[in-house]
Amino acid sequence: MRDSGKRLQDFIQDFLTYSALEVDGLRMKFEKGDLNECLSGVCRIWSNRFQEKGIALYFLPNDKIPHFPFDAPKLERIISNLLENAFKFTPQSGTVWLHAEPSMWERRAASVPSTSERRRQNLSHPNSVKMTVADTGPGIPAEFHVEVFDDFFRLPGTESQEGTGLGLAIARRFVQGMGGKIWVESEPGAGSKFSFLIPFKPVMAVSGKGKNR
Repeated sequence: MRDSGKRLQDFIQDFLTYSALEVDGLRMKFEKGDLNECLSGVCRIWSNRFQEKGIALYFLPNDKIPHFPFDAPKLERIISNLLENAFKFTPQSGTVWLHAEPSMWERRAASVPSTSERRRQNLSHPNSVKMTVADTGPGIPAEFHVEVFDDFFRLPGTESQEGTGLGLAIARRFVQGMGGKIWVESEPGAGSKFSFLIPFKPVMAVSGKGKNR
């Protein structure tokens, strides 16, 4: 009964959030805060569910991340949605990692920075934070790396899995609302790594209904 109630609550929350975004658009509230404290709080909420399923969840605070303005409730929702996605697809005895680190983001780049670009970026002062949720699940074929962030999208063969198909779509809209970008790195049989960047200084974001770029 408890698990069924939690699932129903999650479904209702997703649909209410989606409806609010469709009707009222995305409203952000930036306040200077401690990112490590925010992420630790989300992990504490999820730790019991991961333990009950036999999945290891790891997060170590990074003291190199400064306090900066962000929308804490929406960031918590992004991380929670990514952890929920990892929880659903990671088998028992699997592992999930949450990691955050300062990053130098060249906003003109349309793709994930290459290794040589990352070396150059290390010479610059970080202007953003990169957060990643990685898992040891079944992985995602390359042809679906963009579609997984679409509204109501379900990977072929996973229709029997619980969920509304809105978790990643809502995460994408919230990331874009903070002026950031989100992507996935994955291949079948090798797990998935969902990462997103948000700038230390809030910027004018694109519409929450737009496609991820």
